[in-house]
Amino acid sequence: MASAKEFTDDLECQICKELYTDPRVLPCGHTFCFKCINQCRGNRQPGQSMPCPLCRNEFTALPSELPKNYSVTNISEKIKELGSAVYCDQHVDEKIKIYCSDCKMAICSMCFITSHNGHKYSDINSYCEYIRKQMSNDVTKVTSGMDKCSEMLRRVEKEKKDFIDRLEKAGLEVDKKAEQLKQMIDDHRKKLRNELTSKKQERMKDIESLHEKIQRQLLSMERYKKDVDEVRQKGTACDIARAARGLHDRVDELLKFDVTERTLADLDVTEVTFTSSNYVIDDVKKTLGHLRLNVSRTGELVCFLEIVCISSFPECHVVRGMLTRLEIRPTGPLRPWWRSKSAR
Repeated sequence: MASAKEFTDDLECQICKELYTDPRVLPCGHTFCFKCINQCRGNRQPGQSMPCPLCRNEFTALPSELPKNYSVTNISEKIKELGSAVYCDQHVDEKIKIYCSDCKMAICSMCFITSHNGHKYSDINSYCEYIRKQMSNDVTKVTSGMDKCSEMLRRVEKEKKDFIDRLEKAGLEVDKKAEQLKQMIDDHRKKLRNELTSKKQERMKDIESLHEKIQRQLLSMERYKKDVDEVRQKGTACDIARAARGLHDRVDELLKFDVTERTLADLDVTEVTFTSSNYVIDDVKKTLGHLRLNVSRTGELVCFLEIVCISSFPECHVVRGMLTRLEIRPTGPLRPWWRSKSAR
């Protein structure tokens, strides 16, 4: 009985002090019953860490996420079977002292003589020592595997963080380049609009000046016609004779269009053209830039090394090639309608 107790001590949960039930392995290597570690977790939220009840190393995994210790489970089941048969069921006065290796059973001396004679066997205490060594080796292997998993997790988490940092950096570069282009476009748009305003003011000044001159000449003609009509209709023969010379001379002055015609001819017809570029529409990558993702493999990990934002054009030339240019040019002299009419 003492030897059995010494053997089972190594298979007892250090929380409930009973043989393991659904044993789970913590990241630190210690094993506890699922229900025990779940009770120790209490009201902690997912992602919140808790310490190992033995070594106090922190871990965040939920009890349901902890791996099962199958080696301890199998050994515990066997020990439960052995421990429940302190005395033989068939020979109630005989203690179980022998382990039959062929039948994989714990038996008493009478069972060995009557039913297992000639089978391979060993003392049950010796078998327990073998189980202890097997359990120790299994735990060592599991611990080594846990260390390897922890190292792989560390590498993966580092790569995850580094990759996210590179993504963030590339995003900031994209935003910066876009803001630069927007500012350059806004500045160039303002320049073009100012140029239009300046040309408009200059051109409208000439047009309004000529318009006023022609309008004054038209009013003079209308007054002359009114005066002539009044003399013709209401004037006496003497009034007509007196006014005839002056009225006739005024006609020559009123019909002098040479200066006005030259001014109008010099005015020309001005065409305003807006020439647009399709850089942004056709291939925005050449204007804003594009992402490049270089991947290299180191061992079993995929390392994302570089994400860069590349612009195909120098900043100082982007707007000129990308946006527009404005052309204001004369297309030919304006032909006065009265000259064309007189020619006909």
